[in-house]
Amino acid sequence: MSGRLLLLDGASLWFRAFYALPESMTAPDGRLVNAVRGFTDMVAALVTRTQPSRLAVCLDLDWRPRFRVDAVPSYKAHRVAESPTGTGGSAEEVPDTLTPQVDMILDVLAAAGIATAGADGFEADDVLGTLSARETTDEVVVVSGDRDLLQVVSDLPVPVRVLYVGRGLAKAEMFGPTEVADKYGVPADRAGAAYAELALLRGDASDGLPGVKGVGEKTASTLLLRYGSLTALRDAVTDPGSDLAKGVRAKLAAAADYLDAALPVVRVVTDTDVQLSRPDLLPTAPVDADRLDSLAAELGIERSVARLLAAMAADRS
Repeated sequence: MSGRLLLLDGASLWFRAFYALPESMTAPDGRLVNAVRGFTDMVAALVTRTQPSRLAVCLDLDWRPRFRVDAVPSYKAHRVAESPTGTGGSAEEVPDTLTPQVDMILDVLAAAGIATAGADGFEADDVLGTLSARETTDEVVVVSGDRDLLQVVSDLPVPVRVLYVGRGLAKAEMFGPTEVADKYGVPADRAGAAYAELALLRGDASDGLPGVKGVGEKTASTLLLRYGSLTALRDAVTDPGSDLAKGVRAKLAAAADYLDAALPVVRVVTDTDVQLSRPDLLPTAPVDADRLDSLAAELGIERSVARLLAAMAADRS
């Protein structure tokens, strides 16, 4: 391996920045910039911490894809802004004061020369999953506050690790297959895939996934450790000679349609047509210094930009 590829879950991080910092942070013209400042500081801190040679900020070009909503209509339904349809492609409920800051963030990234990545019709999770799965040269570190991304951990063909920031950057946890297996009680030899199956069985209220009625995380873990995979577990449900407990067998049998429909919803897609705004090589200096200086002054984020530039310029050899 010649370096490290750092992949950031853009929306996950700028939402966290927005809620972590007060709305009293404003630009000279009065516009709110708390998310811009917080996100820029996060990127600087993550670059310093992980020392990547490559970096891409992954975007939601469709935060609630049609194929997932068609499979499980409740998918993220509680996060849909008021809409007459409530179907895939509807707008996510985002604070009015955050929306304009996303454009500011993208402007800062472009001037700095940091790549963004997206795929039409897919979520950032799928972009992160695709870029992780197709990497064959560098170690990968995925940064997100979404536990769904734990399913991308791997050791081959390159190490893929997830830096989980759900409790904040100061309490971030680095997960590989061993850590996922140990913390969530899933088979170590297929920890990433098994984590997705665990999430499917127990459900995920944050994504509107009901799970199997009567099966919580502990039961899901016990079943996956015992049978090794969801496929083997479901085979046991239909095998009258298996030793699967009657009660659990009945619950899983009743949830067969849900399990069929929801597995593709829970699993991240690993073969999307990802488009990068520019090559993902992390530059040591901004590609448009004048524009970045202008943005820093206009938004009043000179210190945050300075921290980002210092992190980019640091020796990563």
